[in-house]
Amino acid sequence: MDQRDKQYIHKRQHEEKVKGVGFFPDIIYKDALVSFSLFILLILLAAFVGVPQEPPADPNDSAYVPRPEWYFLFLFEMLKFFPGQIEFVGTTLLPGAAVVLLILLPFIDGNIKRHPRNRPMATIAMSVILLGIVLLTVRAVMTTPPQAEAAMGTYQERVAAGQELYAEHCAECHGEDGEGGLVEDVEGLEGTFLEAINSEDYLYTRTDETTKLIVEYGQPNLGMPAFGLAYGGELGQQEMDLIVTFVRSWDDRIIIEEEAVAIPALAEGEIPDFQTHVYPLLKRRCTSCHREGKAKGNYLMTDYESVMNTGDHAPNIIPGDLGSNLLRMLHREEIEAGGPMPPTRPLRPEELDIITRWLEAGALPQRPGPATGIEATQGITGTSPITGTH
Repeated sequence: MDQRDKQYIHKRQHEEKVKGVGFFPDIIYKDALVSFSLFILLILLAAFVGVPQEPPADPNDSAYVPRPEWYFLFLFEMLKFFPGQIEFVGTTLLPGAAVVLLILLPFIDGNIKRHPRNRPMATIAMSVILLGIVLLTVRAVMTTPPQAEAAMGTYQERVAAGQELYAEHCAECHGEDGEGGLVEDVEGLEGTFLEAINSEDYLYTRTDETTKLIVEYGQPNLGMPAFGLAYGGELGQQEMDLIVTFVRSWDDRIIIEEEAVAIPALAEGEIPDFQTHVYPLLKRRCTSCHREGKAKGNYLMTDYESVMNTGDHAPNIIPGDLGSNLLRMLHREEIEAGGPMPPTRPLRPEELDIITRWLEAGALPQRPGPATGIEATQGITGTSPITGTH
């Protein structure tokens, strides 16, 4: 920069000072207005767009996909082009070179004119850097699979989710409601008596961290396997947290406003169907012993077709026949197909009534709609309830 340029800059500076605005209150007012506008924008984005709640990182979960914040995505995407031993190029050399270039730009391009067309080197350098960041960010968004959301929700929703996991992995030994008792038909534990885990003796003397550690690590000397991924099990951190939440819900010091899993009650004369009424009941009381990998008597109860057609003594349900195997076992009879079910505790009268009325009405997969009739497709709920008399 020569002497003439310096004189020109000083002259412009003096002119701008004469006709400019003061820092206070003018600039302060503008900054405050912009800051408030950005604050309102953040409030609106949080209220109407929200932030996805991702589960905590679990190094034992191979399905977990680490995903940084959006403003770091381009850096992580760059690592895909520099794998293994040349990773330092993407993590250190290129980002470091970009930072050094930004520091040196004022010294490389000393043009006193500020318009981008009058500063080609600075304009081209920044354009290339910004374009690279945008392209890498877009590519990262498109190629990185979304992460599962964390199990947030209300307390009742988390208890309900934990109850489903408990029914699948724990109820077979500990009972549906943690009542314990004599274990039957569980390899290696036949005849073992388990203490209740829904009692004050357990809940008052063990923290949630202790219960989770028991679930995660197991109790090998007592016959309980490990369920945590780190120890060869199949449950991640989030799933174990949900089970612990459900177990803690038995604590009488906790007041729950509504039942965690609500099985729809039947109105007078209402015809139950599988998806709306029967499946939630079976999922809660039966699937811990009748699912893939633990199908006692080769009887699966995880969907309509399995309930109707599987088992060593199939069919266990004959539409309209109140002498069907399943109903007789639910009534605590000993028959060729099996003994009283569930083995630890019978169904409540209202639960047994749902199964009875469902079977008596034809064991519908769903309630018939006014136009489409009955579609024997599991997984579709009915469109309208039907009331009437048997």
